[in-house]
Amino acid sequence: MTAGMVHKQYDEGISAFRRLIPDPAVRLAFVKEIDGFMRKTAMGVWAKDGGLGPRHVEYYNAIYCKGSAVPSILYWDLATQVSEYPGFQPPAFFQKLVQLDKLSGKKLSRRFIDTFTLMLLLFAAVDDVVSEKEAAFVNDCADALTALCDGADIPSDKAKLHIRDFVTPGADAPQEPGVPAAAAQGSGVQTAETAAKTDEAPAPSLDELMAQLDELCGLDKVKADVKSLINLVKVRKLREQEGLPVPPMSLHLVFMGNPGTGKTTVARLLAQIYHAIGVLSKGQLIEVDRSGLVAGFVGQTAIKTNEVIQKALGGVLFIDEAYALSNHDSPSDFGQEAIEALLKGMEDHRSDLIVIVAGYTDLMSNFINSNPGLESRFNKYFYFDDYTGDQLMAIFRSMCDKNGYTIDQETGKFCVDAFARLYEERDENFGNARDVRNIFERGIARQADRVAAMEAPGKEDLMALTVADLADEDAEKQEEDAPATEDKPQEDESK
Repeated sequence: MTAGMVHKQYDEGISAFRRLIPDPAVRLAFVKEIDGFMRKTAMGVWAKDGGLGPRHVEYYNAIYCKGSAVPSILYWDLATQVSEYPGFQPPAFFQKLVQLDKLSGKKLSRRFIDTFTLMLLLFAAVDDVVSEKEAAFVNDCADALTALCDGADIPSDKAKLHIRDFVTPGADAPQEPGVPAAAAQGSGVQTAETAAKTDEAPAPSLDELMAQLDELCGLDKVKADVKSLINLVKVRKLREQEGLPVPPMSLHLVFMGNPGTGKTTVARLLAQIYHAIGVLSKGQLIEVDRSGLVAGFVGQTAIKTNEVIQKALGGVLFIDEAYALSNHDSPSDFGQEAIEALLKGMEDHRSDLIVIVAGYTDLMSNFINSNPGLESRFNKYFYFDDYTGDQLMAIFRSMCDKNGYTIDQETGKFCVDAFARLYEERDENFGNARDVRNIFERGIARQADRVAAMEAPGKEDLMALTVADLADEDAEKQEEDAPATEDKPQEDESK
C-alpha cells in the first residue's frame, strides 16, 4: 500500500470519527491530539520488530488529517525516536471521551478503540507483514483503553476484535532477502494486490463494463471518447489478425479535470475493458501519487518507481496529481528521477502496461510539456468537466438509494436548490462528487443524532433524511464563508 493510500485511509477514518463527537470541547481536544498520538503509537508498533526503511518514513509522514500540520520527519530522527519509545500511554482526549459516554450513555470510546486498532494494524503492515510481536503490542494498547471503558462502566455490545486473526502466517519465519513474507507465505492483511488474487468472482464481460460506463452520471464527452478509443483498439486487433499493417499508437492517456469528476472510476473501468478485449493480460488498476513513486533518498526513487511498475504490469498504472512529479523550481528534485524511470518502464513494457496520468487541466498541460518523452507518449487527452447542479443532485440521489436513505419532496427541492447554488458559486476548492459525498456523510451523521433521540424509531425514521439534517450542512458552509465576506473591504461607490 502506498503512503498516499495510507494517508487517505487514515484521514477518512479519523475524520469520520471526529464528526461523531457531539461535544465541541471534546471534539477540539480530539483534533489537537489525535495525529501526534497516532504517530507516536505507530512508532511503538515499529519498535517491536526493529529495522526501519524508507517506507516507514513515508508512512509516518502520511499520518495527518486534512487541515493539520504535515509531518516531514527524516530517517535518522525517526529511528532515534523509535528506539527511545517510552511505552503506550492513553491520550488525554480518550479520558474525555469516556466521561462523555458516561454522561450521555453513548459508546464513542468503545468505537474509537476499534478505529484505533485498525489504524495500528495498517501501520504494522508497512512491510506487508503483521508479526506476532506487532499484534501483541496492538492488543496491549487496545486492552489499556478497554480497561478505562470497563472502569467507567461504558457498555459494550460487540465482541472483542481478535487481533491475532490479522497476523501474517509465517511472519516470524526468516525470509529470502528482498522477498516480503506476505508474498512468500500469504498475508493476513488483504491489500489491493492480494484482493485481486483471491477474488474468485468471474471477470465482468465487455457488455457489462460498457453498461457500467453508461450508468455513470454525466461525463458524456468522456464516454464518447472512451467508446471511440475502444473501437480503434478493436479494429487494430482485427487488422493484426488479418495480417494488415497497424500504425504505431500510444494507449497512454491524460485525464484532465478537477477533483471528484470520476477520473479514477473511469480509469478502473478502462483497465477492465482493456482486459476484456485482450489488450491487457490482467486488467488491474494500481493507483499512486507522487509519494508512491518518489523516495527521500538519493537513488531510491528509481527502485521505488520500478516496484510500482512491476505491480501494474498487465493493467493500468494511474498516477493522480502527476504534475507534482515535475518541480520546475528544482531540476534536481527526485520527481525527475521518477519520470525517467516511468518513461523507461513504459518503453520496456509497452505491450502490457498502460499509464494514465491525471490532474488539474492547466497543471497537467505544463507537466506533459515539461519533458519531450512525456509529449511523445501521452497524446490522448480526456477532459472531465465539473458536474452541474442537476448532476450533483443525481449523484446525491444515487448515494441515498444505494445506502437505504430516502428524501421527501420538500427535502428534494431543498437539495436541488442547494446543489444548484454549490455549482454556481464553485471556486478552486470545488470538489464535485467529493463535495456531494461529504454532504451526504454529514447529513447521515446528523440524522443518526436525531433518530437516536427518538424513543422508538421505525424503519421510515431510520431511512428518512430531512431538510433539518441537510440544512445544518448548508448553514455551516455559509458560516465558513461569512468571515471572508465580512472582512472584505467595501468598494468606493464614488469611483
